[in-house]
Amino acid sequence: ASEPSYLFSTAADGNPTSIEIKPAEGDAQRVRIARNAENAWALELPVEAEADQGLSEAAATQISALEILDPIDADPAILGLDNPASVITLEFDGGKKHTLEVGDSTPTSKGYYVRVDSDKMMIVDLSGIDSLLQLAAFPPYLVTATPEAAVTPTP
Repeated sequence: ASEPSYLFSTAADGNPTSIEIKPAEGDAQRVRIARNAENAWALELPVEAEADQGLSEAAATQISALEILDPIDADPAILGLDNPASVITLEFDGGKKHTLEVGDSTPTSKGYYVRVDSDKMMIVDLSGIDSLLQLAAFPPYLVTATPEAAVTPTP
């Protein structure tokens, strides 16, 4: 078996410093997390807030694990890339910025058709993209523990 190849590499691109996911529904649904001056992840969209570091770091790690299943050369329209379901914009500490348009899932549901930087099209592993898209569905807000209400025992 050949070595898996990945969409982004830490060696070539550096580490992610911001991740923005914009679903087809538009700007209202946009989620963006970015490293702040203290190098901690913070939520910038839909609102500025503290981010859950674990969930954010997991998303960042997922970026370097996006496995390319196959390069593809076809009409972007039949792959769902004319009106992508989501557009993921990534910035890296090496200064690079990439956009990832996410089209339809493949007939076998093993991957998604994606287009990188409005250029190369390929099939990328489904689970990796799904976990990134989860950020848009469930922004990684830092959830602070709610103090439990004191229960007065009834005699």
